[in-house]
Amino acid sequence: MAYVRCQRCGRPVCPACQVPSAVGVHCVDCAARASAGRRAPTTALGGRLSDGSTLVTKALIAVCTVVFIAQEIPASTGMGLSVIRDLALVPAFVGAQPWRLLTSALLHGSIMHLAFNMWALWVLGEALEPLLGRWRYSALMALSALGGSTAVYWLSASGSRDWFTATVGASGAVFGLFAAMFVIQRRFGRDTTGIVGILALNLVFSFTAAGISWQGHLGGLVTGGVVAAVYAWAPRERRGTLSAAGTAAVALALIGLVALRLASL
Repeated sequence: MAYVRCQRCGRPVCPACQVPSAVGVHCVDCAARASAGRRAPTTALGGRLSDGSTLVTKALIAVCTVVFIAQEIPASTGMGLSVIRDLALVPAFVGAQPWRLLTSALLHGSIMHLAFNMWALWVLGEALEPLLGRWRYSALMALSALGGSTAVYWLSASGSRDWFTATVGASGAVFGLFAAMFVIQRRFGRDTTGIVGILALNLVFSFTAAGISWQGHLGGLVTGGVVAAVYAWAPRERRGTLSAAGTAAVALALIGLVALRLASL
């Protein structure tokens, strides 16, 4: 059997192991090292072109659906009531149970509430997750949810009915994704008429319909817009560093606001 030599290391390479290169062939070891040294191509905002999946979006939809099913388990078992009692955002309980600021986003008040939020999450996630990449997209959603809960915590008067009312839903995160879509479209000079119309309609509904947490929607909207602006305007050569720094800064600011509100009580 005739062998040729690898153009990199000079070792003989059998026909089955030859990897074509610009000049001659490489052995599988040299080809693997060369591939590892190359950076994967990315989108304009850092997502990997080779990975267009929406794993985070699908996982969150699955989790919210499972949690809703747990909520609906007959009251005789105690599980459904326990899920709401332990995870919903109740401002009066945040000081002792701060996890409610995030876990409340996994709960929903009705099947229609769940269906609308999951539909919006699916549509927006299909566009944003591949564009931003998984970690930026995950941070955007988590911070938007936290921003919505922080707004509810700040804008509920201590001792009032709202102070003891449970707030649930991923709407803060969804509004953050809407804001991110608007910011990114503006960044790249796209037409924003459609997204502005959707946002305006949802904001009007938030402020006029009974039983809707306009505070959570507004907080998620503002937070998502700020985070998306950091991601969208970070220079390519420093995108990773600035995105991480901006994410940390927003997270610390929200935590600081929660701590400040708690200290004022």
